[in-house]
Amino acid sequence: MIPRVHQQGSNTLGLLYYLYGKGTHEEHIDPHLVASFDHLAPDPGRDPSVTKKDLQRLLDQPLHLLDADQRPDKHVWHCSVRAAPDDPILTDEQWAAIARHMVAATGIDPGDGAGCRWAAVRHADDHIHIIATLVREDGRRPDHHRSGTRAQAEARRIEADYGLHRVAPGDGTAAKRPTSAERHKAQRQGRERTAREELRETVRQAVAGATDEAEFFACLQAAGLLVRTRTLPSGDINGYTVALPGDHHQDNEPIFYAGSTLAPDLSLPRIRARFTTGPEAVQAQPSRQDAARARRPVSAPAAARRSATHGTWAALLVLDQDGDGVAAARIAATGEILDSLAQTSAAPTRRQLRDAARSFERASRSHTREEYRHAQALRRAARDLRYSGPAPGRGEDGAATAMLIDTLFFLATAAAHWHARRRHALQAEAARQAAAHLRAAYTLAAEEPIARLREQGQRLAQPVRDWSAALLHATTPQIAEQVLREPSWLALAATLTRAYQAGHNPRALLTEATTHRELDTADSISDVLIWRLLHLADLPAHVEMPGHPQPQGTRRQSANVAPPPAPPHAPVFRLPRR
Repeated sequence: MIPRVHQQGSNTLGLLYYLYGKGTHEEHIDPHLVASFDHLAPDPGRDPSVTKKDLQRLLDQPLHLLDADQRPDKHVWHCSVRAAPDDPILTDEQWAAIARHMVAATGIDPGDGAGCRWAAVRHADDHIHIIATLVREDGRRPDHHRSGTRAQAEARRIEADYGLHRVAPGDGTAAKRPTSAERHKAQRQGRERTAREELRETVRQAVAGATDEAEFFACLQAAGLLVRTRTLPSGDINGYTVALPGDHHQDNEPIFYAGSTLAPDLSLPRIRARFTTGPEAVQAQPSRQDAARARRPVSAPAAARRSATHGTWAALLVLDQDGDGVAAARIAATGEILDSLAQTSAAPTRRQLRDAARSFERASRSHTREEYRHAQALRRAARDLRYSGPAPGRGEDGAATAMLIDTLFFLATAAAHWHARRRHALQAEAARQAAAHLRAAYTLAAEEPIARLREQGQRLAQPVRDWSAALLHATTPQIAEQVLREPSWLALAATLTRAYQAGHNPRALLTEATTHRELDTADSISDVLIWRLLHLADLPAHVEMPGHPQPQGTRRQSANVAPPPAPPHAPVFRLPRR
């Protein structure tokens, strides 16, 4: 159950006309009163002899207890209470009881005999609206401070009493929701999302990987937003606002939103915190693997995805090992990678990746203060993704995208577990939703590269298949039989053979791929092991088969795999000699 206390107003009759009207799309059916302060309020919805003006006069009578110059300008209190989609349809009597609980809990009518006058109107099966006048019967103002928070707490008790869907309590870190006026405006203009939502997403994308505020503001302008900054007398910038071109108010001026009103972590001080540098944030010297990757003639998008996979895998291994502040920073930086990946990926996966980024946005905020100096490697990876340009969903670019999505799925799952252990229910659920979108995106991205690896696996000689199965049984006996039954088993055998031929120890690679993180959430363990082996061995993710054109900028791989020199019928498994 979701209560929402709306902005206070000054027009009781205007709100009553809305509540008893047909609605924006004629969605209001049978508007009628279900409860009121005295159980006797007139109902213009069911009584043809009563007008909305009659109900307005009754509700506003306490205003006349005050002198005209002492009456509050904003005297209309408005709260909507909505049931969850999977809740049963409640009766009028049940909604009446819920309304009384709400006005008591919020201080509107605490039950002392002199509360505010109020009425509850139902015009749909799943919700009611409560309207009240913010002057008590004794002429005093009600104690309704933080009424929204108090309404949320009462809703949790109502859910328990009525056996309704249990909504996780808010923690004050959520982004501000669009108002009804903003949603109706977007509908009138034919936009799928409100200006506030579009601005929040664009600002987050501009933050992703930015190294300083100059780059951040440049990205905002490059995205087409109108940007204003607030400057102190010293010349330092201390805030910013953004607007969508064409989004105007009644005076035909752009409607600007401060970053802090879009989301708590989009205020300028919180954004600046991401640029923190220190000993831990200094770029590390390239490893031998990095140097080999740099020499490989692959496209910029593929290289950026390889680098992001490396950073994501490293964060996955140590997510919860260095303290909550470090983990929170790594989770937030993971959101930056998702934002950048969604901007630069091919059309088939773009929608799912955008949905994943939008869901994970909620998981990236909690009351744990982030220590961003430990997450600069992930932030650099997000920046590289953005500046590498768009990646086609084929060849090494497409395969590297599938590899990164697979790793991000496990990192999102680990983030959900991290939040759940700390009872961050909303963040944990958001991370799980992001993981579901990543799973769907992976299915699309991996279809071609996995099919090519399966084709390569079909060409393996039987001794090589036997060697791969024996290696799997010897290294990972707990999952061997399940893997051997999966459709991608031969693709995994081909990957093990490629790793061996490239000079790696396949048994050591398998051990590293299976012992650091769980595999229970994987749809296909074979698929997961393939991407981890390709990443750990730094092998090209795309396999070129005969008869297929070679994408420009990638190295041609031989499809004919020679079996490793392993005895095909050895009774005891031995790692083949090189």
